[in-house]
Amino acid sequence: MSTKRNDFNKRIIREITAILIIKVVILLVIKNIWFDEPTIPKNFDNQVAERIAGSPSINKETR
Repeated sequence: MSTKRNDFNKRIIREITAILIIKVVILLVIKNIWFDEPTIPKNFDNQVAERIAGSPSINKETR
């Protein structure tokens, strides 16, 4: 009985490990396909400085 249980546990561990490896590979492929460019825009520092300093921007929002 303990041999069957031990074999079952090894099988479950092997299946879970295989599934996790497949998921990690899929996530890495997705990341490389869709997120290969940096997300920080050009002139990011200038835009942040303008927001923090409160300098008036050319475009005014209307509400």
